[in-house]
Amino acid sequence: MQIRLAIEADLPAIIEIYNAAIPSRLATADLEPISVESRRTWFRSHGDRYPVWVIAIGDRNIQSAQNEKIVGWISLQMFYGRPAYHKTAEVSIYIDPLCQGNGIGKELLSYAIAQCPKLNITKLVGFVFAHNAASRRLFERFGFTEWGFLPKVAELDGIDQSLVIFGKII
Repeated sequence: MQIRLAIEADLPAIIEIYNAAIPSRLATADLEPISVESRRTWFRSHGDRYPVWVIAIGDRNIQSAQNEKIVGWISLQMFYGRPAYHKTAEVSIYIDPLCQGNGIGKELLSYAIAQCPKLNITKLVGFVFAHNAASRRLFERFGFTEWGFLPKVAELDGIDQSLVIFGKII
C-alpha cells in the first residue's frame, strides 16, 4: 500500500468511495450519491496547505494507474473558513467498504497527523456521528478527545442522530 497526494484523475475513485459510504448512514450527512463534477471545485480548493491523500494497492507507474486501486482517502480542509483558525484543520476519512477493518484508516490518519507539522497545522478536528463506533474508536486510538457534542443535529432516514466533535492538539 502506498499513500500519496491525490491528483484530479483520482477524483472518480474518491467519489466512488464517498458514495459507497452514503447508504450506511454512518459517515456522511449526504443522503444521495454525488457526482464527480459536483466535487471538482472542492477538490481544486485543496492544495499544498490542505491536501487530499489517497491510499492505493498495486503498482502505479508514470504512464498509467491501471495496476493501482485506490482503497481510501483522507483530506484536510480549513476549519470554519475564518483566518484565525489557520492552524486548525478538519479531517475527513473514507475507506472502501470492502477494505474496512484492515488498518487502512489507521495508516491514513497516522500519515495525516505526521504531515501536520510540515503544514503548520497544530490542531485537528473531526466530526463523527455518535452511532459510528468504528470511527469513534479510530479517532480515540490516535489521541483525539471529545471537544463537543451536538445532540440530534442530523436526521437520517427519519431518525435523529447526534454528532461528536473530536479534537487533537498536535
